[in-house]
Formats: sequence, structure tokens, C-alpha cells
Amino acid sequence: MIASRAALGGASELARRCANRGGRERILFLTERPQKWSTGLSKALLGLAIVGFVIGMGCTTPGIRHTLANAQAPSSSPKLLAVYMPWFGDPSHKDVGYSSQDPALLRRQIQQARGLGISAFVVDWYGESRPYSDHNFALLQEASSESHFHVALLYNEPEDDDHQGTEEAIAALDKAYKTYFGPKAKDRDAYLTDQGRPVIFIFPKRGHTDWDRVRQHFSSWDVAPLLIYKDEPPVNYAGDFAGSYAWVQPGHQGWKPDGSNWGEQYLDSFYKTMKNQHPDKIAVGAAWPGFDDSGAKWGLNRHMQSRCGRTFEDTLSLYRRYYDGATALPYLLVETWNDYEEGTAIENRVANACGGEKQNSQAQSTR
Repeated sequence: MIASRAALGGASELARRCANRGGRERILFLTERPQKWSTGLSKALLGLAIVGFVIGMGCTTPGIRHTLANAQAPSSSPKLLAVYMPWFGDPSHKDVGYSSQDPALLRRQIQQARGLGISAFVVDWYGESRPYSDHNFALLQEASSESHFHVALLYNEPEDDDHQGTEEAIAALDKAYKTYFGPKAKDRDAYLTDQGRPVIFIFPKRGHTDWDRVRQHFSSWDVAPLLIYKDEPPVNYAGDFAGSYAWVQPGHQGWKPDGSNWGEQYLDSFYKTMKNQHPDKIAVGAAWPGFDDSGAKWGLNRHMQSRCGRTFEDTLSLYRRYYDGATALPYLLVETWNDYEEGTAIENRVANACGGEKQNSQAQSTR
């Protein structure tokens, strides 16, 4: 998919107008990496992704305009994915002004994401233990099939692990195989695959899952999935995972009270480790606009400044220190599309003139 001249021209016009306004508000288990990756974003498309982020934000601060003017993507760029939260409308979560069960809304979100160069939503998922979210994943996958978009599961290990994590993981992924990506799944064409194999992201919690057993269970399936673990998996299970993905965090220096640690050290270490120590594994980079969980029920008052849009700008491009046309990064995960509870949503973000960046407290279902 290539950005049209009209689209780029429209973005340039938006940038001109913004400048005139002075910048006011605004899973097969691999031991070797596949030799050929799915075609990533073209140079023009990654540029459109950044342009699209600007369009979605409206007239932005000089930092984002600088990104637009100076974006020089490598010739082989990563495929953009975005983490998606499917639980809004459930009373246990924040009211953001829309329901994740609204098919019309899901279609609009897909089109909006596509306009930003995002090719798939990676959906936070706990299996049938959270039926509301599970139901909404099915709706989103159906809408994605209609729109030639893609979805993937981000499976969360149980939070209150009673040492039944292995059985629960097998049960949950069995359900996913039968319903979402197996040969009899209704909308399996919309499930994200790499080299023909479904991709499943794993978010660890207590760490009691025996992934050797889970992997052995998959041997009965027609196609074994690629499992991608957050950061480095436990050493004894390293062979069970095809790769690792980065996740929004500050790194060894920890969370700073003023939010100034935006994650540079962490991302630099992640990319260096994946390229130098695990070149046979899939590396999934990450980008985020900031972080603030002070408004979440489970929050720990952790904060990461948006730095007038520069946190997103810098995390979006930091992978280039280690990856280029000769050694390409296959995927980059935007974290997140719509996590309003932890302040990482890009879906409906407004920036002001270097007074920091703020999110609307409610997303607009009329977008």
C-alpha cells in the first residue's frame, strides 16, 4: 500500500496551516528466524503513518511538525501494529464515551487506524474468563475481515495465578484456535499471520505457565502459532518463543517523579539485545506517546511525560539505531490505540503549544 500524492499533499497543507496558527492545541515455534518477512511499510507509508498521527492530533507542537518535515524512513520499514483495548462499555472500566460492542464504531476505528498506516490491532485478551472482552474481539475480527484489516491476540496470563496458569493458557488458546484462527474459524482471514502462521503476543504475569507443555499441546493443531513474549522469556522456556516485543516502561532507571524518563535507555537496550544476542528471533519494537496511570483503579501513580509530542516521535524512530535496510525490524507496536486508563491512547489525542500533551477524557464515537 503506497501513500497517494493527494494524501501527502493534504497532509502538507495541514502542516502549513498549523504552522500559520503558531502551533496551538493540537505464535510455529522457531529456533531460526524466517529468511523472508512479509513486506513491511514502504518509505512513503511510514511517512504517512507519521503524517496520519499528526492529522489525528490536529495542529500540533513544533516537535511533531519537525517529525513530519524530517521523517526519512529506511527503505525497509517495520509493519505498524497497535495495541487495542476491547473493554469499554463494561462498567468496571472508565467511561470513554463509546462502547466496544458497537460494530459501527469498530469499523470507524479500523478506518482511522488504517489512515495512520496501522495494519493490525493487537487486542488485549484474557480468554473466556472475561466474556465481555472476548465477545468484542469476535466483533472486531468480523469488522476487520470486512475491511481487509487484521487482528491478533495479546494473551494475558492470569493475574491471580493459583498455579493453574498452564491449564488456563491451554484452555484459552484452544478456544482461540477453534474460534479465531484455526481452519474452522469464521473470520480467520483477518487474523495476523507471519509466513502463514498466526501470531500470538504473550503478556506475562505470575510466570507460572509451563510453556513447554503449552507448546507440546500445539502439536495437535493444523498450524502451530508463533508466540511472542514481552521482553526476554524465562531461560528455561526461551526455545518456546519465536521472539520478543518491547513494552512501555522507563528501563533500569525507573519511573521518575517528574516523568522525565521516557524510556530511551529501555528501548535502546531492547533493540541492542535483540539484534546482537537474538538475531534468530523476531523483534517487535514499540512506540508510545507517554504514560499516566494515576486515573486507573490499579494505578501506581506512574508517569512518563509526552514532552510536547517528542516522546512519541523519539520512540517511533529509535529502532533506526540498530535496524536498517540490510537488517530490517519486522514489526513496530504502537502502545496503545485506546488505553485511556493508562494515558497511552493515540486514538483521540490533542496537543497544546509545548505545555505538555493531554488526552480528551472521553473518546468521540462520532469520529
